[in-house]
Amino acid sequence: VLLSVVLTAFVSPLFVWLTVFVGLNMLQSAFTGFCPAAMVFRKLGIKPGCAF
Repeated sequence: VLLSVVLTAFVSPLFVWLTVFVGLNMLQSAFTGFCPAAMVFRKLGIKPGCAF
């Protein structure tokens, strides 16, 4: 989220949509327990931790 805010401030205002997308994904993950990013990280070979 912080990276997307920095990109919005210094690169292009259109990066605000990345911030919105990440924020909404985190919000829905908190309520449902389903996180698409966790599935992507798992497929990339990153070891699962307590958040996965």
